[in-house]
Amino acid sequence: MVFRRWCGFMSEPIEPMKNPWRLIVNLNATQRLTFTAAFLGWALDAFDFFTVVLTVPQIAQEFGLGPAKIASAITVTLMLRPVGAIIFGLLADRYGRRYPLMGNIFLYSLMEFLTGFAPNFTVFFALRAVFGIAMGGEWGLGASLAMESLPTEARGIFSGILQQGYSSGHLLASFVLFCLFEIKPDISWRVLFYIGASPALLILFLRFFVPESETFERQKDKATSAGDYMKSLWAMLKAEWTRVLYGIVLMACFNFMSHGSQDLYPTFLRIQMHYSPVRMSVTNIVASFGAIIGGTIIGYFSQYFGRRRTIVVSSLCGLLFVPLWVYGPGYSMALGAFGLQFFVQGAWGVVPVFLNEISPGNFRGTFPGVVYQIGNLISAASAQIQAKIGESFPVYSEQDDKMIADYGKTQAIFMLVVFLSISFIASVGFEERGKDFNDEGGSFQKVVDEYPMEEEQEYVYIFGWRLYRLQLRLFTKNQVTHNPVGAFHENQRVGKRCELPMSNPSCLHWII
Repeated sequence: MVFRRWCGFMSEPIEPMKNPWRLIVNLNATQRLTFTAAFLGWALDAFDFFTVVLTVPQIAQEFGLGPAKIASAITVTLMLRPVGAIIFGLLADRYGRRYPLMGNIFLYSLMEFLTGFAPNFTVFFALRAVFGIAMGGEWGLGASLAMESLPTEARGIFSGILQQGYSSGHLLASFVLFCLFEIKPDISWRVLFYIGASPALLILFLRFFVPESETFERQKDKATSAGDYMKSLWAMLKAEWTRVLYGIVLMACFNFMSHGSQDLYPTFLRIQMHYSPVRMSVTNIVASFGAIIGGTIIGYFSQYFGRRRTIVVSSLCGLLFVPLWVYGPGYSMALGAFGLQFFVQGAWGVVPVFLNEISPGNFRGTFPGVVYQIGNLISAASAQIQAKIGESFPVYSEQDDKMIADYGKTQAIFMLVVFLSISFIASVGFEERGKDFNDEGGSFQKVVDEYPMEEEQEYVYIFGWRLYRLQLRLFTKNQVTHNPVGAFHENQRVGKRCELPMSNPSCLHWII
């Protein structure tokens, strides 16, 4: 099966490219406003997250604690993001994208503002925990609202732009912090958190200028009770567990790629390469610009070359920059950081549209955010893993005249493994490029209600597991063949059996 999936990946059609500028200017006013709201929501969410990351020393000094203790608040923020993805995702699928997104932005803005008044570390820690729940819900809500509102041919480029809201938030937080300390070097870290409450103004923008997703409005007509909704959710999980598992594994690798290339890199530059704070900051800023540019450009290419093919090529190209990224002489290391982040975040630029396209239609508010954030949770310890391995293989530093951790070699090996893992998993996976978000599930349900469907089962034993092979016959009349996520193969002749190929994984061939 893996070989057949790989063959399907290699045979994905390449579509004619369209002028990216035309794709941007051809959006109508509603689409522009909706995407702007989604982008700003993610960028400002990232801004609020990095307010802690960038002020750890100042916070530690005021509370009389070590930096590691303050960093635990960052860890709990990351750990609780899947909780927020589940809560707000279910609300989005049940009640729409817009109002849960407004509530989400209000919650993380409020937590950011209250953090500025935290009298002690206990309160600070609790507020950042609640902030983590809110942060986990924002990405899935914004991505589903944006992708459902955009024309199909524009999804690739805007997926890349949307994902780089995270890098934009990092740059914005760094810039604001720089300006504050330039104006008043002894200014309190709390001021940055007061400024971080400004995303609450985005709620007014959403309330008056951004409409509800048309895709959800069509699904709303078929709304059921809360009990029936939870039953349908459970049925989806049983039918689509392979899809959910695949999304989590792929997102875990993606998050290992981003955290593995970012979290320990400043420490490597300062301790092993002996960079000054200014030179280290310049290198990271150059890398951030590479990320923003790469995410936009490669996201655009994914619309024509395919999502999986683009991810694989981007991962392999990023692999080529690893030596320059950790061993480059002089300022060429900044070039290596630019190139590596160009392709790391280039692959990430495909993620919003990729996850939304493979999502079960009625659960697009939940599926992308949950698999994204669970993958992020799995990879949360990547910096600690790299640090421990680096300390296990020390190298002699002439400048320090002592043995220090070899972070460079550790990061190089780590990124080699991650790049190759993503390339393999993406190539044997699946995609649904160009999926029609406006025709999911309804037409099939209508046919199921009207025409009976015959089913045959066969099973075999493999290592003690009984595996059933489902072969779904065609309907009595000239109708459609069903698969679990609502993609249909129409106009099949009566009486013929239609088995979808293994290269199309939206058809579940084998279930346990």
